[in-house]
Amino acid sequence: MKKLLEKKKILVGITGSIAAYKTLFLIRDLVKYGADVHAILTPSAVNFVAPMTIANLTKNRVLIDMFDESSQSGGAWHIELVHSCDLMIIAPCSASTLGKIANGICDNALVTLAVALPKGIPMLIAPAMDYSMLLHPTTQRNIKQIESDGAVIIPPEEGELSSGLTGPGRLPDNEVLLQEIFKALKIENKKSETKSETPKDVKYSIENIKDAVEKSAFTLEDAVEKDKWTAEFEFTKLRQELGLEDSFNLKGKKILITAGPTYEKIDDIRFIGNHSSGRMGFALAEAALMLGAEVYLVTGPVELTASEKVHRFDVTSAEEMYTKSVEIFEKTDIAILSAAVADFTPKITHEGKLKKSEIGENYTIELIKTKDILAELSKTKKVNQKVVGFALESANEIENGWKKMKEKNCDMIVVNSANKPQSGFHGTDNTITILTRNGSELPFPPMSKVVCSIEILKIAASLV
Repeated sequence: MKKLLEKKKILVGITGSIAAYKTLFLIRDLVKYGADVHAILTPSAVNFVAPMTIANLTKNRVLIDMFDESSQSGGAWHIELVHSCDLMIIAPCSASTLGKIANGICDNALVTLAVALPKGIPMLIAPAMDYSMLLHPTTQRNIKQIESDGAVIIPPEEGELSSGLTGPGRLPDNEVLLQEIFKALKIENKKSETKSETPKDVKYSIENIKDAVEKSAFTLEDAVEKDKWTAEFEFTKLRQELGLEDSFNLKGKKILITAGPTYEKIDDIRFIGNHSSGRMGFALAEAALMLGAEVYLVTGPVELTASEKVHRFDVTSAEEMYTKSVEIFEKTDIAILSAAVADFTPKITHEGKLKKSEIGENYTIELIKTKDILAELSKTKKVNQKVVGFALESANEIENGWKKMKEKNCDMIVVNSANKPQSGFHGTDNTITILTRNGSELPFPPMSKVVCSIEILKIAASLV
């Protein structure tokens, strides 16, 4: 990526909007383009994004409280900051902040900076809110006032909103925001041609969105993106709390991780599967990557995304997961098998769709055992390789965990209960107990799967 923004100082304001997490991607790209980014958050914004994550991205202190002594480098810090920047963008900008800027109500750091910004330095504002707030006469009046004062208003896009309705109010895509920044700074960016599909002179009205219908609060893509940033925040926080920055890393290690369910084909339409979401395996993959490992992720059918640096292999059946895992294991140091692999698969599969009229009143499926990935890797492992298994149990969890470790000859077992509220396939939390071959038994309280992944990796790494 060309350093098109090298030596450019950009102020990024974030307000209390559900779309705030998307700004993290904008900051990431601005930094990649070479910009010196300084983030300013309204007090309510911290309920939507983590200042610690933003500080790690920008490598600069995050400004929230304008009376925070640690931010005071001089008597007029706000004047110094705005006079030294090349551009300021507020994305997302809430209705409240729009009103404050329009009327010069400088009761927080962000509005103070916006009002103090010298004429001639570009100010970009991307409103984002529910369509009813956007279309309210007060909001429209404030937008017009700010625009007449010289700011560039980046119009919101139409789509699914956090209220569950559809209409104008979504924060534009990251690429649209970047294009507006390049345009304001008079920088030609030939690589990126994406432009906003919403024209500047668009007129929103109740009539335009009267057919809005109830939909899910977030698209799947939005949910996945937010999960990734939440994971990075939790990971960063945990490393700092446990002092892991220097003492714990996986640099130079290659790790195989399996995740998700497997689907065992009955016919072209039906299959035998389970409720595994893949969240635990993907959390392990992201954490291992952040700790410096080279990660190989073999995953069954899930609707999750992994970082581009993860070597991802998508499979469907237990046979496919077995083949790929055995192939990769030879070159890895640790294998963590968190996938919920089917124990049985249909002996006979059918092409096309079986018709009920052809089957009759009863239909029997003969099942055969699938290949045991955990047992196979434990049998073929070298002295310097370690294998970690998972045991999801509904009764006698610890006893069955020890039994599985002995039978499979693995080095470590992560036991979790299928019956506890904060455990198992569903949700973002897990309740685990880690067993190792040296006889240690480490129970943990309910934790997010991100935090669980750190604890699992820490103990697995100590065995190598």
